[in-house]
Amino acid sequence: MDVRVGLGIDFHRFAPDRRLVLGGVEIPFSRGLAGHSDADVLLHAVCDALLGAAALGDIGLHFPVGDPAYAGISSLELLRRTAALLGEAGYAPVQVDVVVVAEEPKVAPHVPAMRERIAGALGLPPTAVSVKATTPEGMGALGRGEGLAAWAVALVGRSSGAP
Repeated sequence: MDVRVGLGIDFHRFAPDRRLVLGGVEIPFSRGLAGHSDADVLLHAVCDALLGAAALGDIGLHFPVGDPAYAGISSLELLRRTAALLGEAGYAPVQVDVVVVAEEPKVAPHVPAMRERIAGALGLPPTAVSVKATTPEGMGALGRGEGLAAWAVALVGRSSGAP
């Protein structure tokens, strides 16, 4: 099997009057994230990592900002579509590891549900999905609470008989 690694990074500013969705889980918080879709920064990083591993471009190429078809769309649906794009190219997700960088809210209580949702969207066991969080310790825009960021690494495999 041919295996490849991809890296995904995403940032979103906080915005009033929006719900906060991370890893496909709605988290009670006073602000959400600004974006064309549901602005799930964690899943956007995962999509980019998967697409990058298969050399299929990035999330903006496949799901462009401003396209009305993606206005308010669930990023779990974008993740499912990303997995389908990988399949069409002869690849399958093998493992995903992601870290969220945020002063607040606390992410840890929601990690088990995030792992389940991501695994379900990718057809993986939850043991193949890692979600972690860290704080920027007050440094920079993330430390000032202006938004959230996520970094993801994905491993994909390609069977020897794939196109």
